[in-house]
Amino acid sequence: MRDYDIEIAAMAKQLRIGNHILSVYKEIPATEPAEFVYRLLEGLIEKRAVERGLRYRQKAGFESIKLLKDFEFDNIVMAQGFSVEWLKTCQFVRDKQNLILIGNPGTGKTHLATALGVKECDAGGSVLFYRTSKLVQYLVELHETNQMKRFWKQLEGCRMLILDEWGFIPIHQTGTRLLFEVIADCYEKRSIVVTTNLPPAEWNRILGDERLAVAIMDRLFHHGLLIRHAGDSYRQSHSLMRECS
Repeated sequence: MRDYDIEIAAMAKQLRIGNHILSVYKEIPATEPAEFVYRLLEGLIEKRAVERGLRYRQKAGFESIKLLKDFEFDNIVMAQGFSVEWLKTCQFVRDKQNLILIGNPGTGKTHLATALGVKECDAGGSVLFYRTSKLVQYLVELHETNQMKRFWKQLEGCRMLILDEWGFIPIHQTGTRLLFEVIADCYEKRSIVVTTNLPPAEWNRILGDERLAVAIMDRLFHHGLLIRHAGDSYRQSHSLMRECS
């Protein structure tokens, strides 16, 4: 016969409802009170996990919700020793590794980054999603109004920072410096996922300050994994204009 006491005590602790339940449930006049209580607590834990995941999704700032099951992994190339199944587990978040998703427009970089972020939210991890240009603009505004503490507090509890469309717009010196401070703060504390169609050799051009650009790349690449997105643009291949031509 299964002994539920240890599992019920662990779930009660997780739900923060105390251990008195161990003595109370045994007084319930039912055929299998232990199993009933176990199933009840199990359901409560699952419901809380779902609700927490939904809250994290809302706070992340995703532009749209994308899921890993809807992503086509056939056209991505990773370094030897890393697999798609490994990527899907989000183990890189636990290991505080970075991902650099690079490829032409429309090859699924934002979809994959978002889907990984959603997966982490559902697993109970806090995620922040920004288009890089909007983040830099936001940081400059906070800096100019002496409100940077607001962002640092937001970043403190984050496990994954997603910087979408890196290098899309050139960044002036103040923006580059603030971006460096963010990446330096994340270094070996949380994962950064970057999506870009710009080769790293050209990052100097958009970051403006060569010294800061080198420092940024050094921190991103040290614990970073490059994932190349090949193939044709999904948007162009599914365009109504193409179908009508």
